[in-house]
Amino acid sequence: MRKKIHFTKSEWDGKNLILKTDQKETFPALKASGQMIVDSDQFAFIYLAEDKDEYIYLYIHEPVWADLHKVLQTDAAVKADIEGEILELTQFSDELSYLIHNIEGNSNYGEEMVAKVESVFFEK
Repeated sequence: MRKKIHFTKSEWDGKNLILKTDQKETFPALKASGQMIVDSDQFAFIYLAEDKDEYIYLYIHEPVWADLHKVLQTDAAVKADIEGEILELTQFSDELSYLIHNIEGNSNYGEEMVAKVESVFFEK
């Protein structure tokens, strides 16, 4: 079964965006993969992190997207706070930029996902 961590809150720490979760799981060996995918049914961007020999899916939900837009404008670093363990999400801006430009106007992601992404990231 896929292990998922859901991020629905964020805060700024200087030039860093810190993603926050209410989940209580810890993954002491967690490493950034530099890869992202999309879950258009959950309206989430997913950062793939590695824990030993499996992926942990870091779901970044819509309430955080306005801050993600600011990350793209400022090239800020994005970090995930998982029970006090801080993981820098490498390649985040590049991956997110690629995804949102692929989603823009692309009905394969579903009309609602496209509309949400365009509203936040392209101000349509």
